[in-house]
Amino acid sequence: MSLSRIVMRLARNPGTEFAGGDDHRGYALTAPLTEEGLLDAAAYAKVKGECVVRRFAPDEDAADGRLARKGERWFFDYDEGEDIDDEPVHRLGEHRFALGEYVTVTDEAGRPLTYKVMEVTPV
Repeated sequence: MSLSRIVMRLARNPGTEFAGGDDHRGYALTAPLTEEGLLDAAAYAKVKGECVVRRFAPDEDAADGRLARKGERWFFDYDEGEDIDDEPVHRLGEHRFALGEYVTVTDEAGRPLTYKVMEVTPV
């Protein structure tokens, strides 16, 4: 089992201020993946302390958090002391993290935004 670094950048989101996408907004995630590119729940249980996420955007400070799991739900958590889903990711456990795949993340305002997987590299 090895960890992977996954970089997702904001894709085109028609009907928002990001209709054309924005390569300067996104997430960098460290997580264990299966050979098929899915999140590896068994491996995660062993290395969850190393599973981190960083949200980046040009108009705000980077936010560092962790990949968290509660039951079958995965989410990005930025409040170390709380086990709530700061940024739920639609069906994250079913997403394939491979170049060109899309992932929907619900932002702090509650709106779903689509991100494109731009990089998957072993750590």
